[in-house]
Amino acid sequence: MQGKRRQVVVAGKAPKPIGPYSVGIVHGDLVFASGMLGLDPQTMEFVPGGVEAETRQSLNNLKAILEAAGSSIGKVLKTTVFLRDMADFAKMNAVYGEFFTSEPPARSTVQVAGLPRGGAVEIEAVAALD
Repeated sequence: MQGKRRQVVVAGKAPKPIGPYSVGIVHGDLVFASGMLGLDPQTMEFVPGGVEAETRQSLNNLKAILEAAGSSIGKVLKTTVFLRDMADFAKMNAVYGEFFTSEPPARSTVQVAGLPRGGAVEIEAVAALD
């Protein structure tokens, strides 16, 4: 998918959009992945297990988008984490650390008033192409 023109990413292993947006866009040498909730791509329901399980699923969904675009989790430059409750930060952070074990990307984490469908966490990413 590498190129200078804007290209929509189609990721069969990630949840389908639940609104009028693309799960990812490639432009130039970058991939912009939309915020992913902890939705199981098969059922489109939240995975059970609370914020840890939702964080893991969110990151697996991002991984699927990045791979479909020709990138990888190791090429992530920046993430933004949206939490329903900042009291869940340590739980989210522990799972996040499983995915970014060395040279982690830049990150912002914010508490929000609410997330789509009542999710506990949503994570978006910008990555370089391989």
